[in-house]
Amino acid sequence: MALTRWGAGTLEACEREIPIALPGDVLVRVRACGVCRTDLHIIDGELPPGEIPIIPGHEIVGLVDVVGDGVTHLAVGDRVGIPWLAYSCGECDYCRSGRENLCRNARFTGYQMDGGYAEYAVADARYAFKLPAGYSDAEAAPLLCAGLIGYRAYRMAGEGARLGLYGFGAAAHLIAQVAIHQGREVSAFTSPGDEEAQAFARSLGCAWAGASTEPPPAALDAAIIFAPVGPLVPEALSHVVPGGVVVCAGIHMSDIPSFPYHRLWEERVVRSVANLTRADARDFLALAPKVPVKTHVQTYELSDANHALADLREGRIAGAAVLTISDQP
Repeated sequence: MALTRWGAGTLEACEREIPIALPGDVLVRVRACGVCRTDLHIIDGELPPGEIPIIPGHEIVGLVDVVGDGVTHLAVGDRVGIPWLAYSCGECDYCRSGRENLCRNARFTGYQMDGGYAEYAVADARYAFKLPAGYSDAEAAPLLCAGLIGYRAYRMAGEGARLGLYGFGAAAHLIAQVAIHQGREVSAFTSPGDEEAQAFARSLGCAWAGASTEPPPAALDAAIIFAPVGPLVPEALSHVVPGGVVVCAGIHMSDIPSFPYHRLWEERVVRSVANLTRADARDFLALAPKVPVKTHVQTYELSDANHALADLREGRIAGAAVLTISDQP
């Protein structure tokens, strides 16, 4: 069974043939797949049109079932993760300079290539990664996007001592643990009145948690915005020190409103994060068990994917939502 997007807002169950692993590919029997906000943007038609129909899902955990010709670093039975970046050309200036995340010919899992809301998925073996032990399949799934792109955003935020995280969901709850492990003081910003999310942030060691409309106790060296809310950009800028950085970590965000120049002045920086690289994946998957990063997941059966998406859309998930795939014959 697979869940397929046929048009904006529509996700339907259907039977699909098991895909074939071509040379250089692996066929993966899916065990779990995270439900990411990017999936919502794709399903709701908020991103430029990709492939239609498409099976969403790009936080895929599974077991290698078939190894295509030429693949030597993976074997049948290996547990692997398949992330958002599914292919880059390897030849353009971006790829040659270590910025394959900006490759003009890149393709993405669950957007231009079928993803993990299914019992099987096929992937270019170069973009499938062995996963650390110590995580269940469901626990490992959020590492593959919330973790990887969150970690890229975290590194782009610099090394300042005080970090603010706007939108305390799947990515923020993982990156907060990394930052605290590395000795940084973390402030968590949530939707006004979301006391549950604020208590969750404090339980992970955040020094302060409050509404996104509130000022933190002290000025921030950097802030990462995980919520797709454009007005948070000038809000975050008003709380970072001169030379501070505001990182927009989502693939989609509502329009940023105009704001007075003095909020940007004194060498403050606003930058975005686009996708991820294989180096990000290798680095974060090696770091996560050392922290150790603990993922907090809410699981759903594959058949309940629309329910999971609705809960994510309405802010009813603490941590990350993950689809689990029942045992197959």
